[in-house]
Amino acid sequence: MGSITGAVLKTLLLLSTQNWTRVIAGNSYDCDKPLVSALSPASFSSSSELSSSHGPGFARLNRRDGAGGWSPLVSNKYQWLQIDLGERMEITAVATQGGYGSSNWVTSYLLMFTDSGRNWKQYRQEDSIWGFSGNANADSVVYYRLQPSIKARFLRFIPLEWNPRGRIGMRIEVFGCAYSVGLNDGQWHSVSLSAKRNHLSVVVDSQVASAAFSLGSEQMYSGGTYYFGGCPDNSFGSKCKNPVGGFQGCMRLISISDKLVDLISVQQGSLGNFSDLQIDSCGITDRCLPNYCEHGGECSQSWNTFHCNCANTGYSGATCHNSVYEKSCESYKHRGNTSGFYYIDSDGSGPLDPFLLYCNMTETAWTVIRHNGSDLTRVRNTNPEKPYAGFFEYVASMEQLQATINLAEHCEQELTYYCKKSRLANQQDGSPLSWWVGRTNETQTYWGGSLPDPQKCTCGLEGNCIDSQYYCNCDADRNEWTNDTGFLSYKEHLPVRKIVVTDTGRPHSEAAYKLGPLLCRGDRSFWNSASFNTEASYLHFPTFHGELSADVSFFFKTTASSGVFLENLGITDFIRIELRSPAVVTFSFDVGNGPFEISVQSPTHFNDNQWHHVKVERNMKEATIQVDQLLPKTQPAPADGHVLLQLNSQLFVGGTATRQRGFLGCIRSLQLNGMSLDLEERAKVTPGVEPGCRGHCSSYGKLCLNGGKCREKLSGFSCDCTFSAYTGPFCSKEISAHFGTGSSVVYNFQENYSLSKNSSSHAASFHGDMKLSRETIKFSFRTSRAPSLLLYVSSFYKEYLSVIIAKNGSLQIRYKLNRHQEPDVVNFDFKNMADGQLHHVEINREEGVLFVEIDDNARRQVHLSSGTEFSAVRSLVLGRISEHSDVDQETAMAGAQGFLGCLSAVQLSHVAPLKAALQPSHPAPVTISGHVTESSCVSQAGPDATSRERTHSFADHSGTRDDREPLANAIRSDSAVIGGLIAVVIFILLCIVAVAARIYQQKRLYKRNEAKRSENVDSAEAVLKSELNIQSAVSENQKEYFF
Repeated sequence: MGSITGAVLKTLLLLSTQNWTRVIAGNSYDCDKPLVSALSPASFSSSSELSSSHGPGFARLNRRDGAGGWSPLVSNKYQWLQIDLGERMEITAVATQGGYGSSNWVTSYLLMFTDSGRNWKQYRQEDSIWGFSGNANADSVVYYRLQPSIKARFLRFIPLEWNPRGRIGMRIEVFGCAYSVGLNDGQWHSVSLSAKRNHLSVVVDSQVASAAFSLGSEQMYSGGTYYFGGCPDNSFGSKCKNPVGGFQGCMRLISISDKLVDLISVQQGSLGNFSDLQIDSCGITDRCLPNYCEHGGECSQSWNTFHCNCANTGYSGATCHNSVYEKSCESYKHRGNTSGFYYIDSDGSGPLDPFLLYCNMTETAWTVIRHNGSDLTRVRNTNPEKPYAGFFEYVASMEQLQATINLAEHCEQELTYYCKKSRLANQQDGSPLSWWVGRTNETQTYWGGSLPDPQKCTCGLEGNCIDSQYYCNCDADRNEWTNDTGFLSYKEHLPVRKIVVTDTGRPHSEAAYKLGPLLCRGDRSFWNSASFNTEASYLHFPTFHGELSADVSFFFKTTASSGVFLENLGITDFIRIELRSPAVVTFSFDVGNGPFEISVQSPTHFNDNQWHHVKVERNMKEATIQVDQLLPKTQPAPADGHVLLQLNSQLFVGGTATRQRGFLGCIRSLQLNGMSLDLEERAKVTPGVEPGCRGHCSSYGKLCLNGGKCREKLSGFSCDCTFSAYTGPFCSKEISAHFGTGSSVVYNFQENYSLSKNSSSHAASFHGDMKLSRETIKFSFRTSRAPSLLLYVSSFYKEYLSVIIAKNGSLQIRYKLNRHQEPDVVNFDFKNMADGQLHHVEINREEGVLFVEIDDNARRQVHLSSGTEFSAVRSLVLGRISEHSDVDQETAMAGAQGFLGCLSAVQLSHVAPLKAALQPSHPAPVTISGHVTESSCVSQAGPDATSRERTHSFADHSGTRDDREPLANAIRSDSAVIGGLIAVVIFILLCIVAVAARIYQQKRLYKRNEAKRSENVDSAEAVLKSELNIQSAVSENQKEYFF
């Protein structure tokens, strides 16, 4: 074909599904248009609003109308601002502001998205579970580019933190463009390229992708050869260059200058040439129909296979099958996690999405699920024909909540119902006047603390109702405030979804209610286990159905060298997981083309009687196995096997159908496609198998830190922190205290040398007859004062140990183990230790050898000359030394000054004096003097460090904490009796006047609170408390008047 000055090329293309860069006529794809500014107010919604002028419709960036932004009614972590973009959009950036001209702004937030308005997913950057940093003031704009972008219709902003001196306040903008699936959708598309002299245009699917583009004075010449689909290799001498790789897909109806190209002629060799083509047929197979990517994974394909993009789904694997989150707070706890917000996926690889909640890690892991109605709500002017109904929306769907509740060992929800002339039931006909509705949509008439018995409350069960003829306090129908309060704990009825009130229509009749969060503890499946005692023993369950995707996970521990964990057979298909040898775990299966297996080999043996975790998966693309933290093994699925795994026999656990090669040991927490098997229940009725399995501390004891001891429990374990300076579920929470000027904590090992031998306290091991040849001392401190006394240990023999900060800021350790010699001094002067920073000290003495470590980097070993034994230890002092002591001048100076700052995790061998003083679990001989407050030494130092650290105060005590006695003064003279009677009469008269004044003040407060009740929910609760105070004051006054 000859050279022409212009050309028109047309064709129909069918693209295989790959990821192509979006480019239009050589220009970069523009997707940064503001999307929020043009939305109607109806496109905005929120969890609540402070007032009508703080509604979500005022949350547009840089707008000043209304109150200048959105603010919720109550500022907590369960509020949200939502926008509906109207259709699926590609979102490339977000921007936030605070409320205009206010002190309301958000300092961090989560960004959630969805296409349906349900099943929200969190946007995560670089796999971070937390969100975005927000604003530092009300009006500056903080902008974030989203990489990767979001494709969604709905966005939700969830504030996590905000200005502590204000409220939550937000104005937002979202940037992006309309979302297009692109040309790689497996459909036919038309393309027309027109090049005429110095003008160029492209039309795709009848839409002009670029207006006619002028090349100026340059002319375009097409040459005589056209290449479609790619370039030949250089052996043909071609100047064709292909910067993006060859085309994969189909073309048809190719025309050049309005002349149709005869592809059959190309095939026959009479027109052009070709390579690696199928002419007169299109060989594209849509490998994404049906879509085998699970949980919303996006399917794409190459010529030979499909791929699943699992980004932002919460799942992983070749088909997005496995959840990346744990099933419960209990699981997170036993990975060593502390309290905080976590995603949980209650059904694992099942169909339910993960959701965000709070895990409170105490000795038991508590799951906290909030709702939108946690504030006090008051109800008036209702009757059976005009009832009030309050609804509760939770952060999870009912299906997610049900899965979480079913998994938990125990769930509860506190419901408080206040009433004044508002009954729960009609005593004449027994019909309910107020009730609540739970998960099953059934009307419930029992109230907090009661069993599921109709129209009963806690006081009815305990027999202490204010009127004994009723089972609930509110049914007494009194014209004063009372309440029926308690925890609802019948799992099948939780959570509370609605509360209905109908009896507040009479004069002076009113009710109020408050519903707490849903609280669940434990995980029934996590410790569910069985012990297999013989090789012939096994448990059997119904057939495992994992036709397309199958995942199995469990824990095991054994001392045997081999055994089958699990087996399920079909006619020819099967799956089996076994301990092949002491260091090899094997996963084998057959999908119609013979056995296939994959193994993990460990450098150490698995039969060490410790828990090991196994996880296997088989899907259409591959098979994987992982044991503990070893590298997973992956193999592609057999190419000639059929798609479905077809099994029909029973599932055998701990053995096989032939009763050979059975497993000896324990199996725990067995999960199949996210569903838990109850091993313990089946083991109760199976010979050779016992429910439960002891011996968890050998595997989990390492989670008990800082001297905590692992204690076995029937299901699991606990950490005993009795002899640790730390507390918490894993003995990892340090106990710290801020010491004010002149304050001290004194731990007395023995008050009197002669009495010490009979002591039964924890200090008894430091008795007078004992000579300490070794001790370990650990603590952390933060101070800006020198000199200071950090720690002082004294004995009855004038021997002592002092740790001080000298006047020059150096840290000194002074040991005097012989009263006739001067003390040994170990001086650390490499830096000023009174620098306001947190420092760590560890001292270990073995007879005359002392090992000291400061801040994990300064280490020193010293040989003491003053002695090798510490005799008759008397007391340990933190802070100021108040009594006269025979010590050296430097220690005396520091002791007189005491300590001003923060001390943390103080421990002398098994004694933790701060813990005994601030969190006593048993009587301890501790004396607190001055201002000592529980705090956190970890916070940054600064001018307000003291006020930031204080969270709990103790009064100044004299004497030991466990030995305080009430005052007992007796007046024995007649004149004293007469004077006392006169004083009593005067006191009664003064009380009557004071109570009358108090009632008057309370009434005025009540009227003010009534006027402000509509401002926010907090004031509603304050009004109710005010009325209860008035009621209490009136009651007290009546009693005093009668007297």
